[in-house]
Formats: sequence, C-alpha cells, structure tokens
Amino acid sequence: MLYQRSSALFAEAQKYIPGGVNSPVRAFKAVGGDPIFVKKAKGAYLYDEDDNRLIDYIASWGPLILGHAHESVINAVIEKAKLGTSFGMPTEIETQLAQLAVSMVPNIDKIRFVNSGTEACMSAVRLARGYTGKDKIIKFAGCYHGHSDSFLIQAGSGAVTFGSPNSPGVTKGTAKDTLLAIYNDIESVRALVAANKGEIATVIIEPVAGNMGCIVPTDEFIKGLRELCTQEGILLLFDEVMTGFRLGKGGAQEALGIDADIVCFGKVIGGGLPVGAFAAKTEIMSHLAPEGPVYQAGTLSGNPLAMAAGLAMLTELNNKPEVFESLAKKTAYLHEGLDSVLKEKGVPYQINRFGSMISVHFTENPVVDFDSSAKGNNETFKKYFHGMLENGIYLPPSAFESYFLNDALTYADIDETVAALKKVNL
Repeated sequence: MLYQRSSALFAEAQKYIPGGVNSPVRAFKAVGGDPIFVKKAKGAYLYDEDDNRLIDYIASWGPLILGHAHESVINAVIEKAKLGTSFGMPTEIETQLAQLAVSMVPNIDKIRFVNSGTEACMSAVRLARGYTGKDKIIKFAGCYHGHSDSFLIQAGSGAVTFGSPNSPGVTKGTAKDTLLAIYNDIESVRALVAANKGEIATVIIEPVAGNMGCIVPTDEFIKGLRELCTQEGILLLFDEVMTGFRLGKGGAQEALGIDADIVCFGKVIGGGLPVGAFAAKTEIMSHLAPEGPVYQAGTLSGNPLAMAAGLAMLTELNNKPEVFESLAKKTAYLHEGLDSVLKEKGVPYQINRFGSMISVHFTENPVVDFDSSAKGNNETFKKYFHGMLENGIYLPPSAFESYFLNDALTYADIDETVAALKKVNL
C-alpha cells in the first residue's frame, strides 16, 4: 500500500504541531515510519488520505465499541448540534446519561462528568484525598491514568521508596506523594502500605490493564487488593476509562466481581466524543463542590454533544447486552487465528486477552506486569506492525497498547487479518 499523502500531511503537520501530532503515540515513534492520516471511517474500516481501506483494531483507542459512525450515535449528535453546541448551563440530557450510567454500573450512586479520562482520574484522586484526609497514593508501574502530574511517576530503587518524576515539569514534591507498586504483586502493595501506615488515600489501578498491552489481574491479586484497602481504610480507585462499558454493562467491576470505592470512566461513555466521568457512593460524592469542600469544575463538562453521543451509545449497549458476548467470541476467534499462525512462524510470543481486549507480545515468558511486558522484542513487533499495515490491518502502533475490537468487525474481517499475518515476515 502507498501512503504518500499521509507522509506529506505529516511533514506539514510537524511545522505547526509539536511532533506533528496531538497525542504522542500517534507519531509512530515506537514502530518507525510516518503515521497514517485518516479521512473517514465506517463500521470496522478506516479510509486514509491515500484511499486505502484498513481493518481497524483500535476503535479510536476503545470508544467505538459498536464501530465507526454508528447510526444512532451520529444521528443523536446531529440533532443535538442543531439546538446549540454548548451553554455553560445545566441540561436535561446530563441527568439522563447519569441516570443510565448509574443503573448499569454496580456500586455507584452518583456520577460527575468531565472532559477526558485524564481529568476524571485527576479529579477522582483529589476527591479521595479530600474524603480521607490523606495525601499519598499508590499506582502501578505500567498503568496509565492520563498525563496529570501525580501519574507521571517512575519507580524508585525499591518497593517502599518514593517514586521520581519521569517527565520534565513534574515536581519532586508531587512525586513524593505517589508510591509505585508492581501489577499482579500484592506483596509489593502490602510493603508500601506498611511503610506508609495511615498515610495512603487511595490505590488507583487499571483493573484490566491496557497500557502495557492487555494484562489480566490474577484473582489472588485483585481480591487481595480489595481486602487490603478495606482493612487499611484506603479507597480502591478503578480507572475504567478503557474497561468501563466495554467488558460488560458494569465494566470491570462486574466482570471481575470486585467493588471499587471510586470508578473513573471515559471513551465508551462518550460514544467517541471527548468525555470522562468519575463515580462513587453518595457518601463519597457528597464531598464534591458545590455540595462539599472538594473543588472540581469545567466549562465544557456535560457538553450536550458529548452527552448525546454517550446516551445513544449506552442506550444501545443497555438494550443489547449480547454485544459483549459477541465481542468476546470474536476476540477469542482472533486469538485462535493469531496463535495458529505465530506457532507456525516459530517466534517466541504471548497473547493476552480479556473480553474484547487483546495484545500480542514477542517474548518467551508470560506477560503479567510492566517488566515482563518491557522484555518483548520490539524489533519483531516493528516487523509485525508494518507487515500487517502493508496488508491492510491497522493495529496499535506500540507494543504497549491493547487492541480494542468493535462489533462491526465480521468473522470474515478476522479471517482476512489472520491471512494477512501469514504474509508477514517476522
């Protein structure tokens, strides 16, 4: 396939936009080459500026669970836009989406809408600190919760040390309140809690990780985390920006059978428009302004276009819960196909999967945390990514990202994907 116009557009973009992109992973730095510029999309397919058709396995990084340009979502946005795009005042549709979301998700009473997953996680951590009166948080290496200062922290020299900033602009003062644990290692969490007794407000986690590839928590780990937080008076915060309304109507809480104290949402809840949200029981949410002392605000929060898209999307999912089983079956079918081809190719690999999330890692050992994910062979991944792209398959341009399937994908599309892999020289 030729991508001449995409390359020309990227060269032009770099003159005016840092790195030529508005989110770093889009720049193809991890895989090399120039990014693909999209012109339009429909169902399971992307159409780029060179008029290539690509089978899409990122679904805008998760939101488009029913496929691109889904009719009910598009129509809802069009009709709402005719009435105005933003008011800075309350609208009925905010309550309608809130009511539906609360009815679908276990263990929440109230929800506050914001404009992104980053904003949701940042606000939820502030709420947890305000509610508990404690300053420190625990996060996990490899889990991404947006680009707020508190989350851009790397490991110290040991399990009980403070983290240190891994981005210029993040102060050491901010970093000292963020403690870093190891995913799927409950003992690393216990060590941090013991070393910081009575000082930890919340543990924030992707309940099924998607930013080091798809990594599934063990029962021992996720149940142990819930028990530890309950025992120590620590709020368990699920970052369900990726998993919310994707792994089931009730998200990861429902799929894993674990109740979190605060839950963050994004992606699917906005139907493809910029949106985020955080939710909890009334006791915790009542600490938010204007009802309580924890301040959080946003001019465009509850934007009517985003609310319309989200309401249409969640209505579809609520009325047709079989979509989650359909997606899980398609993902399992893709897993089986990729597995059969990769076995024939004789390269070391691991495939991780949960629901409609899946990732391929070119390594001999199981991928259970950030360190094991980082040991994957990136040169093999680059060949894999570009080989699939040349055959019309668009995968995440990073070895550290989950695929997100959409239900517009057909079994014929998946067969075409597996056939494409057979042509790739690894």
